[in-house]
Amino acid sequence: MTQKDPEELARRLIPGDELAPGSAEAVAALPSFASKMRECERVYGRPYDELSHEIQDALVLRRLRQMVNTVLLNPAWKSRLRRAGVTAAPQSFEEWQRVPLSDKNVQRELFMDARPGLVVPLDRGGFEVVASGGTSDGSPLEIVYALRELRDTYEIAGRFLGTHQLDGLMDGQPRWLFTTLADYQMWSSGTMVGGVLQNVPGVNYIGAGPVTAGVLEHMFSYPGPKALMGITAGIAILSELGAGLKQEARESFRVALYGSGVLAQRNRAELKDVYPNLSILSYFAATQAETIGLQLDERSPCLTAVPGLHLIEIVDDQGRWVDEGQEGELVVTRLHAHEAPLLRLKLGDRMIRRPRLDGPGLKAHRFEFAGRTGDVLHITDSQYAAARAYAAVREDLRIATAVDLDEVSHEVQFVNHRESRTITLLAAVDDVAGLTYATEAVLGPYGAQRVFLSALPRSLSLFNQGEANPVSIEKTGYRFLIRFVRRASAEIERTAVGKVPLVRDRG
Repeated sequence: MTQKDPEELARRLIPGDELAPGSAEAVAALPSFASKMRECERVYGRPYDELSHEIQDALVLRRLRQMVNTVLLNPAWKSRLRRAGVTAAPQSFEEWQRVPLSDKNVQRELFMDARPGLVVPLDRGGFEVVASGGTSDGSPLEIVYALRELRDTYEIAGRFLGTHQLDGLMDGQPRWLFTTLADYQMWSSGTMVGGVLQNVPGVNYIGAGPVTAGVLEHMFSYPGPKALMGITAGIAILSELGAGLKQEARESFRVALYGSGVLAQRNRAELKDVYPNLSILSYFAATQAETIGLQLDERSPCLTAVPGLHLIEIVDDQGRWVDEGQEGELVVTRLHAHEAPLLRLKLGDRMIRRPRLDGPGLKAHRFEFAGRTGDVLHITDSQYAAARAYAAVREDLRIATAVDLDEVSHEVQFVNHRESRTITLLAAVDDVAGLTYATEAVLGPYGAQRVFLSALPRSLSLFNQGEANPVSIEKTGYRFLIRFVRRASAEIERTAVGKVPLVRDRG
């Protein structure tokens, strides 16, 4: 074997007896995938995330073959794969795409109640049950991790976050890393993200939980550069909470990491007004996959996957990989999951597949957030992607009135009253009266209708490839409105943890 033979190295790292374990006991005794990554680094003399895609792909494919062999030991998984025509481990990524996609209902069936999806029984011990409260019904959605592998993923993701996201932005010592995420009612986002943040080399970690202005002032009084991670709404409010901080404290805030979703341009501008040295970056995560993608450059919306942590796929409605530049659904497979594997999980997000990083240094896959899968405007039998609809409405409104919704809005939300056939775009702003006058004076009483009729045809959902034009949309009888409401208005619905869904359907 030579260093130039990635497939041979992958076979050596995961030999035949490990590739197809014969029992649950053998699975529990398997060496960690993290140990295989470390050996790969030793052989090639470089960090894993700097190894060529050829080397990474060879090891990942070997690991996926091992995972399929592992789940075939489990009756529930074996039956599920057999129904899809999968009876053996894939020999290629093309064959891997035949493995059936899992959704949150599958996750619930396999890892809650009796937990039939576990390859190694829960009574063996050494597991952590992790729950997410982000489901629409408010009930926890559980997943099970082996603690030994959870610690590995925290270390891998923490090292990557520090090296590629924080190091270039936080000069000076000591360095501080806070999170405002907190766990309650079995929701475990604080634990999961906190586990990653605690493993960023060279930082001091504080799990602050929700903070007041006084607590923020105390934390920011510590000498040294600071970074803070929170949900989007929790980052947005930092401009208000930090209004009374001393200049030195404001200047020490270097990196704001916001959770899954989009931070409005208005919030970004307000944050930078208060914190002059701040970089605002996305930390895209889910309880089922604690670090999915990190934004490495504020000038680009691309998210970068942590090499070796998960297999990230952007797929069409048949579960096949989309081409670069195409939009599809995000599918995640956790590579560090011997005892409790979950194959090809749809997380409910849509992404655009971007060219992978392939120059000197970091080699990684990239993608761009395009909205939640459920963020769809249903207009009779047609479906329109809400994120694209908002972008189109915003652009047409800006051209017609010079009002830029991104610049003036703290939050936006489409409300679809299906019974009355009315869709209203609510925008939470500071100057309700002034913006209402500025738009209505130009558009007139039916101007919003014309804006929507022009914009919606450009946002037809990829799941609904029929024709859409202003005439056909108007024939549906739908009315379209744009309304400005005060900041923090109760008219904009929020989840229990303060997130603002882009679309709300009402009767």
